[in-house]
Amino acid sequence: MAITKPRHLLSLEYDRYAEEYLRSLPLEHFMEATGQSIQREITLESLALVRARRPEVQVFSELLVIYPWENEPKPHLVVPDNMVVIHEQAIKAKSSFKVPLQPVGPFWVLEYVSKENMRTDYDENFQKYERELQVPYYLIFYPDEQELSLYRQMKGKYVSVTPNERGRLALAELDLEMALLEGWCRFWYQGQLLPLPGELLHELDEFRRRTQELEQQLQQANQRAEQANQRAEQLLHESQQARQQAEQERQSRLALEQELERLRAKLPPGESAQ
Repeated sequence: MAITKPRHLLSLEYDRYAEEYLRSLPLEHFMEATGQSIQREITLESLALVRARRPEVQVFSELLVIYPWENEPKPHLVVPDNMVVIHEQAIKAKSSFKVPLQPVGPFWVLEYVSKENMRTDYDENFQKYERELQVPYYLIFYPDEQELSLYRQMKGKYVSVTPNERGRLALAELDLEMALLEGWCRFWYQGQLLPLPGELLHELDEFRRRTQELEQQLQQANQRAEQANQRAEQLLHESQQARQQAEQERQSRLALEQELERLRAKLPPGESAQ
């Protein structure tokens, strides 16, 4: 829908609707099941690594999305658990994502549903993402039932994405894949599993342990090399002494042979030295 009001007035109006929505929420809306919380944490930690490689990938948590719909006097509202927006410049959205005032709309929404906390009407949200906002991708995960689904927008309707040859759900535009791993939705970027902080810390600890081990081995090797060098120098010194002694023995033998020849030369003819 085209913007018919000045941007600043529309922004103020949307802020008023956002405040009304916030005040209308029941207390249970702010409760979150453990499974939902854990999955949100996994998603944010994984997509933070994607953003480090692709800064245009911007991720938001529980950000109110507000947008006009047809000729209705009030805008529609929806709050995805996580939302991904693709844009080169930083998205400015403090308390709400005002679709008509943003350079781009949501690219991907993710929601996690627990039977312990049905605070959101996910069926209604599905229709909003599919028909009204026409978000290109929608992921929904049921931790309790271990059900993971990814939908792709096709001609105004969501079509379920089928697993690829690796058994993962692919989102080609972001080089991402998703699948269940140890009970949670995990993410692969360019075919590699995106590690979580705990896994990175374990790898770092293992790297440090291996580094210390190699440093100790190197130190021991250096000590052995130094000992071998000292032994070689000692053997070289002993060899030089042996050569000097052999040379002295040779010179002594030559002197004796020369003296013997001199004495033989002085003997009368027909006599020999005994």
